[in-house]
Amino acid sequence: MAQPQKNRSRIRIYADILASIETEGNAKLTRVLYRANLSYDRLVRYLDELVERKLIQEVRSDDNRYYVITEGGKEFLREVAKAESFLSGFGLSL
Repeated sequence: MAQPQKNRSRIRIYADILASIETEGNAKLTRVLYRANLSYDRLVRYLDELVERKLIQEVRSDDNRYYVITEGGKEFLREVAKAESFLSGFGLSL
């Protein structure tokens, strides 16, 4: 029997968004939407939170809007990876 799918934590969602932006470089909204597997409304809310926390920057150029990860965002990803490694030793996850 298949295991029920767990909901992602807020930290895991932040990390997924940041990782997608880091992978893309200058990430457009649609690319982040697909990579992070979120609905548009939820993604926009999380992006606003990440901009407010200075983990990403929103860049507007002409009619385009894209996101770039900041040094703080990269540090966040490193720390989440450390926490996940630690927790996995106890059979836990974020």
